[in-house]
Amino acid sequence: MKKVLTALVLVSLLAILVVPLVASAQVPPEITKCKMRHDLTTDASWANRGFICAANGADCIFSDTTKTCGVCCLMDTVYTVTDWIFVGVVTIVIIFILWGAFNLLTAAGSPEKIKLGRDQIIYASIGMLVALLAKAIPYIVRSVLGV
Repeated sequence: MKKVLTALVLVSLLAILVVPLVASAQVPPEITKCKMRHDLTTDASWANRGFICAANGADCIFSDTTKTCGVCCLMDTVYTVTDWIFVGVVTIVIIFILWGAFNLLTAAGSPEKIKLGRDQIIYASIGMLVALLAKAIPYIVRSVLGV
């Protein structure tokens, strides 16, 4: 058993050392465009500062001199990531609220289960605040970038 465990550890260490070398040997693709998933063209403050983005669903091509695709693609990525964070955290919040409510309903007077259920609902409320903060991140990034 010791030999098998030692062999597994050595193979794992070898894989950890070899995989980055294999990945770095690949030629990275040249990125020439990005697909816009959010409509950033409706914001008047962008146009006032000289930022012109492609419409929602269109490709923003980096060689196009009439559009500022670098900033637009960065902001589109920030919006997409924060949307996914928001959905994930809200899903976890709903699960925690249901779990906390279940613990409260099945407590049968047990102070430990009542405290556990109450704490889970409080943690879910804090999680909802974090989810709302995730929706504020794009506006913070916009103010930092001066967009």
